[in-house]
Amino acid sequence: MKIGILGTRGIPNFHGGFEQFAEFFSVFLHDNGHEVYVYNSSIHPYQKKQFNGVNIIHCYDPENKIGTAGQFIYDFNCIIDSRKRNFDIILQLGYTSSSIWHRFLPKNSVVVTNMDGLEWKRSKYSKKVQKFLKYSEKLAIRSSDFLVSDSVGIQNYLLSAYNKNSKFIAYGAEVITNYNQEILELYKLVPYAYNMLIARLEPENNIETILDGVVLSKTNSDFLVIGKYDTSSFGQYIYKKFNSHKHIRFLGGIYNQEHLNNLRYYSNLYFHGHSVGGTNPSLLEAMATHSLIIANSNVFNKSILMENAFYFDDKNDIAKFCNTLQKSEHSDILLNNINSIQSNFNWDKINNEYLNFFYECLNEK
Repeated sequence: MKIGILGTRGIPNFHGGFEQFAEFFSVFLHDNGHEVYVYNSSIHPYQKKQFNGVNIIHCYDPENKIGTAGQFIYDFNCIIDSRKRNFDIILQLGYTSSSIWHRFLPKNSVVVTNMDGLEWKRSKYSKKVQKFLKYSEKLAIRSSDFLVSDSVGIQNYLLSAYNKNSKFIAYGAEVITNYNQEILELYKLVPYAYNMLIARLEPENNIETILDGVVLSKTNSDFLVIGKYDTSSFGQYIYKKFNSHKHIRFLGGIYNQEHLNNLRYYSNLYFHGHSVGGTNPSLLEAMATHSLIIANSNVFNKSILMENAFYFDDKNDIAKFCNTLQKSEHSDILLNNINSIQSNFNWDKINNEYLNFFYECLNEK
């Protein structure tokens, strides 16, 4: 097959979950004999025309000059270019800034769209932006030949809201086996004597609820907040509200994967407050690094973790868990999550499910 992958900033990954998936999946496709093209932003750090056998198409992206609006121009340029490539399959990862250009998608290609999360529910967006995102969601559903949901919650939502079937294919992760306790010295931490969260500092990630609970618990354990806090008004608000508490440490964004893996592994409790979206890559990474997870109680998290986590609804739950839970007492949960990654969320399984789905889509079309 000749396959084009649209919707990401590009590969190799320098940005996020979709980019990581595009990198793994495109190389997998090439290694299995397919002709693969991934669209890269013109401002992506990697400027070569191939990556591990995958063809790279750089399209003009003015986001560094005009901000978010540049994403719409970049997606338009990618879609226009795809019209001349004669792809058998076009895989769209997300729809936020591309679905308005759906009329320009090539008619002879099978269009498969991963619907991402419920972007229009994110409280960081204004009412007007939320309305636009809901409209974009509807356009993506109408213009795609086939849909992929990366969580059962999203799959059920698309069926109930639009009476539209989608293929459930989760995100992937790799079990980490090599750890280095010396990395903790860089952060002045003691193994298993601290708790943490990793997230964008946005309201729907329940950052304030978690930190309110930490304060309420009166625990003396360090609590690490990993995520940029100076790039949004909410992040600045959270920093101002909690920075005076000496045990709450704002570390900002950390993008060294080895550091993140070790910080997770040697933590006592790992809090995951995400409440909007599908399978969150950072949640799978926490499972793959032996983290004892306390997650927000919602269908997205429960469909992944099932009974192998503790769940919170409010700050009182957080305080209780901070005061009572010890990672060393729950090795069964840690092992179950590792087994789940190896059985249900390993990249080889995910990549093969996508490839088999592509064959099904071509046959059905």
